[in-house]
Amino acid sequence: MIKAVVTGATGRMGARIINVLSGVEGISLSGAVEKKGHPLVGQDAGGPAGLPPTGVMITDDLDAALAAGSVLIDFTSPEATLEHARVCADHHRPIVVGTTGFSKEEVAQVKKYTDKISCVLAPNMSIGVNLSFKILAEVAQALGDDYDVEIVEAHHRMKKDAPSGTAMKMAQVLSTALNRNLDEVGVFARKGIIGERSRKEIGVQTVRAGDIVGEHTVYFAGKGERIEITHRAHSRDTFAAGAVRAALWVSAKKSGMYDMQDVLGLK
Repeated sequence: MIKAVVTGATGRMGARIINVLSGVEGISLSGAVEKKGHPLVGQDAGGPAGLPPTGVMITDDLDAALAAGSVLIDFTSPEATLEHARVCADHHRPIVVGTTGFSKEEVAQVKKYTDKISCVLAPNMSIGVNLSFKILAEVAQALGDDYDVEIVEAHHRMKKDAPSGTAMKMAQVLSTALNRNLDEVGVFARKGIIGERSRKEIGVQTVRAGDIVGEHTVYFAGKGERIEITHRAHSRDTFAAGAVRAALWVSAKKSGMYDMQDVLGLK
């Protein structure tokens, strides 16, 4: 039995992960971690997750939780995740990271720890989104430079990073497929007299409103036609289920950095 530790255990994603864990064979909750001073430390982790008592108490001691656990699932913040990855490396425990908003330098820091541990790092754990990454690359390669490429993403008003990690991953997939440098062609805002759209640019636009779980649409617009590929998440459970699947998968892997494409066998 794989023993999972969940950080951010009372947050939007952490609570759903704990809930989903309760119904999956081969893995169980062994630790629930929150930041120091959190008002729910010391209470049963089942409450925030909408479950009966689990017998696992929320703690602020990640070291102790990992000593009794076998894999960490982390959806927190870049700063917190870097510290959690360090502790995982100290305990030689694999980690699944769904945190978004990392800088390139922060991703490089996480990767350093994978000399000691296995890590699945992905901006989106949804199976559907990860299938769309593969589809988008194939469509872009087929259409080439004859179609303008735009990405529009929408999330709830509480989301802290923009554009979403998923939108940025889509942009990276598309720029690679089209042999473009995203740092040079990415356009993340438009206002005023901006002139004609360049042939090479890839637009990434952001919407923040209400309680939208997550929506991403990629437009391939050419003369006389438009292709739209859209993914809509109706519940955070789709991300939680993917994270649990990744935890089961990574627990048997050697040290290294992986993503959901590896987990799903799409590479």
